[in-house]
Amino acid sequence: MLSWKEPQENTPMRHSRSSALVAGRSVAPTGTGGGLLPTRDLAAAWLLVVLIAVPAWVLTIGQARDMGVEPGTMGMALPLFLLLWVTMMAAMMLPSMAPVAITWVRGIGRQSSGWARTARTVEFVAGYLLVWTAFGLLAYAALAFTGSLVDDHPATGRWIGSVGFLLAGLYQLGPLKTVCLRHCRDPLGHLVRYSGFRAPARDLRVGLHHGAYCVGCCAGLMVVLVPLGVMNVAAMAGLAVVIFVEKLWSRGPLLARAVGVVFLVLAVLAPFQDWLLPGLRDSMPSMDDM
Repeated sequence: MLSWKEPQENTPMRHSRSSALVAGRSVAPTGTGGGLLPTRDLAAAWLLVVLIAVPAWVLTIGQARDMGVEPGTMGMALPLFLLLWVTMMAAMMLPSMAPVAITWVRGIGRQSSGWARTARTVEFVAGYLLVWTAFGLLAYAALAFTGSLVDDHPATGRWIGSVGFLLAGLYQLGPLKTVCLRHCRDPLGHLVRYSGFRAPARDLRVGLHHGAYCVGCCAGLMVVLVPLGVMNVAAMAGLAVVIFVEKLWSRGPLLARAVGVVFLVLAVLAPFQDWLLPGLRDSMPSMDDM
């Protein structure tokens, strides 16, 4: 049986075999003896991740404190929303995607220097953030639509919340989540694939490709920000922990399914428990008034 340290040929057949083995064993992508970087380099890289993620969280928390939790887009114009969205995604996603990002950027550093290295790194990061920005456009449209419904018909908030939890739960248990999570948990496998990408814009393509799988892995979790509130710091922190553990824990797929079941339970409870819907609870009438 192949181990993480054995060299692998860059062929479709070999890549499929290695991915199947990883999925079957449900091995965490990092760990003792299986890391993609030496321990010393890994520690330095994680320190850099912390130095980037902490300011992103500080900015996010500060903005959330000023805005509070309300339905819809909370009056934000699209450019401001996208700016806050990208900051939120940097805070929430960076720790979980760090193993791949660190390894790829380190490879860029070995192959180029000076402005070329800087340009390639910017390409990679831009590709990743571009995908999340596109998803932010969908999020803005969904929040604007649901916010408008809640403003015009407050009673619909509880049903919007229920549908949101239902969609999130079904997505967590669905095949697309499984495929994307398997990709995110197999850094060696897709780094081998990325090495076959060719110029031009190779690093941009890598960022776009990995970002697309990351969005696919986390889309269901992002849906619950509609009922919970897009600027709900507690919800963001909880989702960030779930995302991190799903991708890096050996039993991450089991956690993903368990979270999906929890969302389905919340979908049943949401119409009767207003406290589950802080992001939709704007003058929401009680069930007795309906």
